[in-house]
Amino acid sequence: MTLERTYIVPLRKDWLKAPKYRRAKRAVNSLKTFLVRHMKSEDVRLGTSVNLEIWKNGIKRPPSRVKITVVKDDKGVVRAELFGVPIKQEKIEEKKSVAKKIVEKVTGAKSQAPKTETFAKAQTPDAPKPTSEKSAPEKKTVKKETPQPKATTK
Repeated sequence: MTLERTYIVPLRKDWLKAPKYRRAKRAVNSLKTFLVRHMKSEDVRLGTSVNLEIWKNGIKRPPSRVKITVVKDDKGVVRAELFGVPIKQEKIEEKKSVAKKIVEKVTGAKSQAPKTETFAKAQTPDAPKPTSEKSAPEKKTVKKETPQPKATTK
């Protein structure tokens, strides 16, 4: 069950209370509080288009109102984008805890057999050394001859 709404959010009353050097920041915060109040969720995420719209004139002159489209998903996440811009659904992957990573290493869930085989082959004394096509050329040592003083005859 997703909930989608369109709002025209008034921002001027809030950012007029802030000094000029904080007005766009105050506008973003007032937009978030508006969405928390109207969408009944604490997890509010603003899209890049909304952010760019608020900041387009700089920090001192944000717009007085913004028209946005808001979508609330089943988990209670509220996403807001500028009106007319499609809302992107983020794929949030679960972060593995340290304990899960250790269990995977111990049980060998991800096999690392090819790496160990190549390492074992390289360690045997009879195995030839691997050569690559882009090997560095051998340096040749060249002896510089010191010039002999010329014999002068008068």
